[in-house]
Amino acid sequence: MASEQSTARGDGGELGRFLRALRTRTSPDQVGLTVGTGLRRTPGLRREELATLSGISIDYYVRLERGRETHPSPAVLDALARALHLDDAEHQHLRELATRAAQYAPEPSPPSRTVPPHLKLVLETLRPSPAYVISRSMDLLAWNPSGLALFAGLADWPAGQRNIARYLFLHPTAPALFPDWDYQVRGCVARLRAQSGIDPDAPDLTHLVGELLLKSPDFAKLWERYDVVGHKKIQKTFHHPQVGVLTLSGQSMHLEDTPGQRLGVYTAEPGTADHDAMLLLDLTSSRPAAHADSTTDERRRTRP
Repeated sequence: MASEQSTARGDGGELGRFLRALRTRTSPDQVGLTVGTGLRRTPGLRREELATLSGISIDYYVRLERGRETHPSPAVLDALARALHLDDAEHQHLRELATRAAQYAPEPSPPSRTVPPHLKLVLETLRPSPAYVISRSMDLLAWNPSGLALFAGLADWPAGQRNIARYLFLHPTAPALFPDWDYQVRGCVARLRAQSGIDPDAPDLTHLVGELLLKSPDFAKLWERYDVVGHKKIQKTFHHPQVGVLTLSGQSMHLEDTPGQRLGVYTAEPGTADHDAMLLLDLTSSRPAAHADSTTDERRRTRP
């Protein structure tokens, strides 16, 4: 309902917001346009410039951006993607938003927060490699000891508050843990932007985004950019307060039969200093295994 109401107000819903963000962040020289010496009041491309580059009328493009046209053809979407030099992920996101605007997209199923027992066993067998399962909104749902300890200080938060995005923007340790914190948070926001664009009314996403918009000016700036592609590094360096500096190779993958859940694993080459630090992190973690619904672990954490 919220997306339908926003379209009725004339702001174009998520499709219009995405197009505006793409247009305003694309400079004329990026698309081969020659700009005169006069002052441009519009950041990025003007509507008429993008329409011309895409081979569509300015009136049609304005209706599209304002939500009055909700059935753009695949050819129009492809033309806009070419004009804006979108990569494959951005192009696909544009198609998904257009499908939703046309009200052809099926209602998404509520994401499950239940982690099956066999996946918890997988996490345990991956030790000493840090590993965890997260939801589409980056809630930490299950983990092995080093999977939690890798994010220094995250264990101090109640299990229900443990979220990678919340940690990156609101935990005081995060900027010191990641030497490339700016890079990490850009990728984090891009992933959340892509998810919320497809399902803008989902409570798990809207609650987290609302909290971060309120509490983090850095998040609010990045959210306004409307990037939906986060380029991930294979290797990630941690300046960990317990085990020192370690660089690990990371891999993230979707899990079967658990929509929205992803498995994250970090590894290091045996015999290296990074592997030794990873072993130490696993050995010094106080609990043999933990997961978000473990009331036993919660009682242990609250003991004086």
